[in-house]
Amino acid sequence: MHFHPHGHRGFGHRMMHGMGRHGFRGTRGGGRMFQHGDLRLLILALIAEAPRHGYEIIREIESRLGGAYAPSPGVVYPTLTMLEELGFVTAASTEGAKRQYTITAEGNAHLAANQATVDAIMARIDEAGSGPDTGPRVLRAMANLRFALKLRLGRGSVDDVAADRIAAILDAAAADIERS
Repeated sequence: MHFHPHGHRGFGHRMMHGMGRHGFRGTRGGGRMFQHGDLRLLILALIAEAPRHGYEIIREIESRLGGAYAPSPGVVYPTLTMLEELGFVTAASTEGAKRQYTITAEGNAHLAANQATVDAIMARIDEAGSGPDTGPRVLRAMANLRFALKLRLGRGSVDDVAADRIAAILDAAAADIERS
């Protein structure tokens, strides 16, 4: 439920936002965006703003971070289950299997007791989300690259020649981006 700063610092290390192996490194210094327990508080705060489905929470976090990061369902949904087990939220089924989460009095009390931490999380998100406006063209291109790699790697094993070619293309693109 928290993100580690592990992982290599690839071509994105000079960018304001970077992805580590386990999640988002969203500060200018490359430190953690979310400390232990922060994502749980963030999700609870978003539910306090308005009842939400899990998917809406993922998209809201992505939006607030300017598209640079979206938590995975494998992180969000277990967190929602834990918040429900703690009595901080309730869930009601809507639209088939979708569950809409609403904060409880206990959840509001927990947020109030952790208001300074919540404020710090929101400030970090605001800072990260207000980074350079990459615009929809760059975000689209990033999604296209991710999709192309997924398709190619999904077709089966990659021999040494193909792996070298893919790596060279990505390295050249990274170097070109660094120079731009």
